[in-house]
Amino acid sequence: MAPVVGIIANPVSARDIRRVVANAAGLQIADRANIVLRVLAALKACGIEDAVMMPEQGGIGSHVERGLTRARLRGEATYPALRRLDMPVTGTVADTHRAAAEMRRLGVSAIVVLGGDGTHRAVVAHCGAVPVAGISTGTNNAFPEHREPTITGLATGLAVTGLIPAPVAFAANKRIDVTVNDADEPEIALVDVALVTERYVGARALWRPESFRELYVTFADPQVIGMSAIAGLVEPVERGESGGLMLRLAPADSRAEGIVLQAPIAPGLMARIGVTDWRRMPAGVPFLPEAKAGSIALDGEREISFSVRDRVRLTLRDEAFRTVDVGGCMRHAALNRLLAGVPAPVAAAL
Repeated sequence: MAPVVGIIANPVSARDIRRVVANAAGLQIADRANIVLRVLAALKACGIEDAVMMPEQGGIGSHVERGLTRARLRGEATYPALRRLDMPVTGTVADTHRAAAEMRRLGVSAIVVLGGDGTHRAVVAHCGAVPVAGISTGTNNAFPEHREPTITGLATGLAVTGLIPAPVAFAANKRIDVTVNDADEPEIALVDVALVTERYVGARALWRPESFRELYVTFADPQVIGMSAIAGLVEPVERGESGGLMLRLAPADSRAEGIVLQAPIAPGLMARIGVTDWRRMPAGVPFLPEAKAGSIALDGEREISFSVRDRVRLTLRDEAFRTVDVGGCMRHAALNRLLAGVPAPVAAAL
């Protein structure tokens, strides 16, 4: 079967309170639609003839359809055929969960995701072995790397047509499983889990550093923003290496022993963070937090409240899901002149 690529574009990413308290502008619907069109054009250049997209109520699909129609009227074969999933639309994260699960059921070769860390987490929760290609359109974007979407589309197209060997085309990624009271299914985080003193989820985004108490990360990159930036400024941990890092935090003026960092926790928002202790987080080893009550934030958004009666366990998993290795794909394409002609699509060995 010829490869089909799925596209999940979140119309409301980058619209949380951090955009109010920090100097960061939101991405307009037309901009998101143009990103989708750039990805589709790149996929078509790689020989992809069919794509499927999550329906939404924000207007991305309508803008994309107008772009496709204009190209057809001009007689241009610029884009693959695009259809929308037949599914109910709620305007909530449930749409992303449902779309990822349906794309997995349909057997798409990869899913291109437009959103922030939370959107990518929602996709990974249901995509199984289907690789993800991330495009950053959220507020805090530690997981999706910042890159021109056209290049992400090219790499995805080359990867799923089988023109690039799977070990080069796809990369393994880590995640943290969070289990409360031995629940059957853990909650997951792709980048970080933060425990904060605020008991109520409320405005879910993290931006009050005085409430931060513990932080667990899959990778620690000093070049990103958000909670992972705190860890990255203490002890960098690469995406591709095994294990992560855990840190104990305190208010910067608490006189606790340790260090005080200036960390970028949101776009343009620097905060003083007290770090009292840190250590490596080996894969497969359960960690029991010291915090007794508060809430748990997954990839920058508070999701779970807990009290002294609850048992919380965090475990980092290596090789938990796959992504398209855009850099690896493009290097391989250049070295092997894959874009010197129009490649013919073949079934990818995933």
